[in-house]
Amino acid sequence: MISVKDVTKKFGNITAVDDLSFHVQKGEIFGIVGPDGAGKSTLLRMLSGIMEPGAGEIKINGEGFRENRHKIKENLAYMPQRFGLYEDLTVEENIIFFGRLFGVSRSDIKKRIPALYEFSRLEAFKNRLAGKLSGGMKQKLGLACSLIHSPDLILLDEPTNGVDPVSRREFWKILYNLLSGGVTIVVSTAYLDEAERCNRLSLMSEGKFVRSGSPKEIKNSIGGLMLEIITANVWEAEGILIKGGFKNIIREGNGLKVFTNSESRDTKLIRKLLDKEKIKVLSVKKQFPTLENCFMEIVAND
Repeated sequence: MISVKDVTKKFGNITAVDDLSFHVQKGEIFGIVGPDGAGKSTLLRMLSGIMEPGAGEIKINGEGFRENRHKIKENLAYMPQRFGLYEDLTVEENIIFFGRLFGVSRSDIKKRIPALYEFSRLEAFKNRLAGKLSGGMKQKLGLACSLIHSPDLILLDEPTNGVDPVSRREFWKILYNLLSGGVTIVVSTAYLDEAERCNRLSLMSEGKFVRSGSPKEIKNSIGGLMLEIITANVWEAEGILIKGGFKNIIREGNGLKVFTNSESRDTKLIRKLLDKEKIKVLSVKKQFPTLENCFMEIVAND
């Protein structure tokens, strides 16, 4: 569905996207994961055709924007971080308005609205002004407006940013339902727990993809195992372990987490280092890392 080759985008001396090449297959959720300033929004704007690359080539379903911009956009939906809802229009008036912008006839809009209400659960609020909706409901309405023209490709730029956990979970249920209908979804997010839901993803930092693959493949690429050390003095313990050769230690509450390639060897070494300094070790146990743990480890070592 998407082919990106050697794409670069600069703003003055700042390189927002740095020589990226990747593919997105039809019918999958592809995640772009990274912190603010990583280049996610710039990349999605180029994928949507709003912004042209400084160098490189982007093709959507085998066609380039320069040759077939209007044809591509007919089958594409792009939802930016701040979707431009009209707050003085009702929910249904917004959907109709955006449908007309996409060139959908009024009769087809009326046929499609029930399906949009079904997945978004917005029918009960169809006469409410968009400005009176909660953050999560606004995001659902933004998605409904983006889908009124039945696109094959959906680009979502941090769609759940600032949305409560319950609404985030409901939003992702909607995405899975859309996926079952054969659409392709590209979503950027700063939430690593959301990245776990993607079929494939790329971890993005400073305009580059630092690792790509399925969530499981990314975890396995760095060993896939951590040791969690619970101690009575986490601050001193961290310093001792750093001096002992352990790097990129993650501190959480009264525990420390370190990646390991040998559970038994490193468990013995950790206990030896801390016992020598009379730091009480309450427990050392293995743990499978989250994507957040992996991202921090990968970025620290790249």
